[in-house]
Amino acid sequence: MKRPIITISNEVMGGTPVFAGTRVPLLTLIDYLKAGDSIDDFLEGFPTVKREQVIEFLEEAEREMEKKAA
Repeated sequence: MKRPIITISNEVMGGTPVFAGTRVPLLTLIDYLKAGDSIDDFLEGFPTVKREQVIEFLEEAEREMEKKAA
């Protein structure tokens, strides 16, 4: 079974979706990307998040968008 990339728990950041094993909200990555920052910039600022988690999150978001477009 694949490890989760996202976790949601009332005990971690009040239930905000975060990267699994961290306290880093997914929205933080989105904010970085919207501001024109790179994935490397984000990872430098949040070393507890793994590159694989970011890529898997973005790939999952892409799959969801493709489902909605079909």
